[in-house]
Amino acid sequence: MTITIIITICTLLLLAYVFERTSSKTKVPSVILLLLLGFVVRQLTSFFEISIPNLTPILPFFGTVGLILIVLEGSLELEFNKSKASLIKKSFLVSLFPMLALAFLLSFLFHHYGQFSFKDSLTNAVPLCIISSAIAIPSVKSLTSFNKEFIIYESSLSDIIGVLFFNFIALNDTFGFSSFGYFGLQLIAITLISFVATIGLAYMLNKIDHHIKFAPIILLVILIYAVSKVYHLPGLIFIFLFGLFLGNLDELKQFKWIEKLKPDELNAEVNKFKELTIEAAFLVRSLFFLLFGYLIQTEEILNMDTLIWAIGIVTAIFVFRAIQLKISKLSLSPLLFIAPRGLITILLFLAIGPEQNISLVNKSLIIQVIILTALIMMLGLMTNRKQQQE
Repeated sequence: MTITIIITICTLLLLAYVFERTSSKTKVPSVILLLLLGFVVRQLTSFFEISIPNLTPILPFFGTVGLILIVLEGSLELEFNKSKASLIKKSFLVSLFPMLALAFLLSFLFHHYGQFSFKDSLTNAVPLCIISSAIAIPSVKSLTSFNKEFIIYESSLSDIIGVLFFNFIALNDTFGFSSFGYFGLQLIAITLISFVATIGLAYMLNKIDHHIKFAPIILLVILIYAVSKVYHLPGLIFIFLFGLFLGNLDELKQFKWIEKLKPDELNAEVNKFKELTIEAAFLVRSLFFLLFGYLIQTEEILNMDTLIWAIGIVTAIFVFRAIQLKISKLSLSPLLFIAPRGLITILLFLAIGPEQNISLVNKSLIIQVIILTALIMMLGLMTNRKQQQE
């Protein structure tokens, strides 16, 4: 049985690698193929009556670790300097305003049609409003440098802002001066923690001379994130700042204290660390979407009761996105189409407590929105490829 499991997992991950390599040419997002592959495996196990234990409890584990590694991978690739100020500003606005507009529109509709409390409606709406960096970042590797950087910034910021927004709504019973004050203290606390932890981890990365040096760094990054979540601190800010710091050591040489870290020597270690992070992110992301695809039921995809809601939500996603892109004076193609929902949507949906769940937002709706946005992204990238060729 052990050998069978090993063979199965290795085969599935090798297929995931093939999907990853071919996605830039076929423009089919690897996540679509991973979900489909997981779904096919589920049908085969049912057909051959193979007994598989309940795998649902381990889904949040892979999702959380995958989110950390994907945001870290994306932030390590970003350049942060004065020339990028306009790009960062636009990506921030495009990640923020469509999210807020869609969240309040959906919460109003859930409240009006389902007679749920506005707070619970907003809590359930937020996960549907966040762009998934886990899907967006790997899908834009063949785009122009500007579009690629824009999507990395936007999707990473969308994850961070979305998690902040979700936690603020879900963890506060009332919204007043005290709740906003406490939220501000959380941001200050995680900023200080990020600064201290980033300097400490960078120093360790440069000073550890043992042949095992990157695994402890990644484990410490995950540990700091997990501890911050225990105290309801926005740990993704730490991940994002840590990656930006390591990826932009050359830009920080103007500060004298940076010289103590020996940035020229540290850069070589950062490049190796980045390679390991990319490899680990691929493995964990693939396992997550394979597992999620395996857990999908046929009736959840074909649920006609939620399909109308899913189409309406997806339409609103791209309408608000088009408006903000126009306001920001950005080209609609291909940026308009790259607004997939995925890993972060699933994680936040699973994090909603039973007392806050509403019947209109269920697993079927989440799956349908994820699939529809991924298909639209695939069609958009294919159209963009044809335009480039012409």
